[in-house]
Amino acid sequence: MEKEKPPILGLIERGGQVILHMLSNVQQRTIEPLIRHDIAPGTLVHTDEYAIYSRLEQWGYPHKTVCHGRGEYARDEDGDGFCEVHVNTIEGFWSLLRSWLRPHRGISQEKLPHYLGFFQFVHNARRRGKALLNALIAGIVS
Repeated sequence: MEKEKPPILGLIERGGQVILHMLSNVQQRTIEPLIRHDIAPGTLVHTDEYAIYSRLEQWGYPHKTVCHGRGEYARDEDGDGFCEVHVNTIEGFWSLLRSWLRPHRGISQEKLPHYLGFFQFVHNARRRGKALLNALIAGIVS
């Protein structure tokens, strides 16, 4: 990884857990095993229009996209007034992660996985204060 900002793949279930992977490159052969390991076959996956996701259906995942390049950020497919197709969940997560990392300028690529792992843990624990500390200690002890 020679880039200053290595690519990070984020997988998040709406209202659920997030999984982060720091990647060596952005290629389908790199993300396919991660997706197959982390997402149950047949799960509907929403992404933006980035070409790396074009084989999701071939891999066994129904796939819907929004095209940010055309100014589309959410789509109501069944006319009920609720936009079912969007990537706002992961976009919101990225915003929180960037805000949390901002004060830690200059994180080395060597240490970045530790920061990502901690933030992933905190997000998935969804606890604050002493409750977060107890969850962290329980995770370390077990």
